Amino acid sequence: MLAIDSDPSVGVVIVCFNPDLNEVENLLIKISNKNVFPVLVDNFSSNTDRVMLEKLAKKYSAKIIFLPENYGIAKAQNLGITECKKENFDFILFFDQDSDPDKSLILKLIEAYKKLSQDVKVKIGILGSRYNDPRQNNPPPFLRFVGLRMIRCNCKYEDSLVPVDYVIASGSMVSMPALNEIGDMREDLFIDYVDIEWGLRAKNKGFQNYGVCNALMNHSLGDKPRKFLNKNIPIHSPLRHYYHFRNAILLYKVDWIPLNWKLVDCYRLILKFVFYSIFTEKPLEHFKMMIRGIIHGIFGRSGKF
Repeated sequence: MLAIDSDPSVGVVIVCFNPDLNEVENLLIKISNKNVFPVLVDNFSSNTDRVMLEKLAKKYSAKIIFLPENYGIAKAQNLGITECKKENFDFILFFDQDSDPDKSLILKLIEAYKKLSQDVKVKIGILGSRYNDPRQNNPPPFLRFVGLRMIRCNCKYEDSLVPVDYVIASGSMVSMPALNEIGDMREDLFIDYVDIEWGLRAKNKGFQNYGVCNALMNHSLGDKPRKFLNKNIPIHSPLRHYYHFRNAILLYKVDWIPLNWKLVDCYRLILKFVFYSIFTEKPLEHFKMMIRGIIHGIFGRSGKF
């Protein structure tokens, strides 16, 4: 466990792919602090003016890494992690390009780590922020799997720290010692299930992950949600659904991942398959890509499609 002083250093890995520069600047403004060091990793954006992105990075004293092709979220995060390790920061924090954190988010995550390090004897894994999708105004609960049930863990109190199995990558923070022990992101997944695999791996290595209820941010998941039975269901592109289904199958084949998680996630995957095959705008395209993802997962294909 990391013994931290009153002013720890935080390396912030921000992965960009065809970003809205206004959103990137908003993020850089929100996290600006003398002990916060942003690292922008541009995953070969084709629709972005790289000169303007580089000027933006320089304006906010952020290091920028331009990649020669789209390597996927996991490899981009790992390259950012490598850069942060060179500087030996106390913590690493992850963001997507369009995340809109509260200005106190980093402070709240550090305070949560300090509290847990005093009150809890287990090893601290990753700490996740509580995010709200502005299109839904419905903060999703944190998740934990007990038996064959997925427990939705809402925040009982404003400053609650909720034990979870994993958190979404954006707005999550991990100490450098924990990251060194647990390892980097699994690059062959490319995108989707990367944060889930890492969180489950942390649990397998004896770490406990937590949701931090008073660390807040706005974050949009997927494209425009579709309303179904009074719920707003996030919809991704057919290509993203390929990765989602392929990577789920790849993780079901991993020995150390708990069987109960596999069974619950597989049940949810079947429901998603039916929904995306019927209720999306181009259901046949989604159906074909999900089937292709399932087949590739069964035969062990990974990496970029």
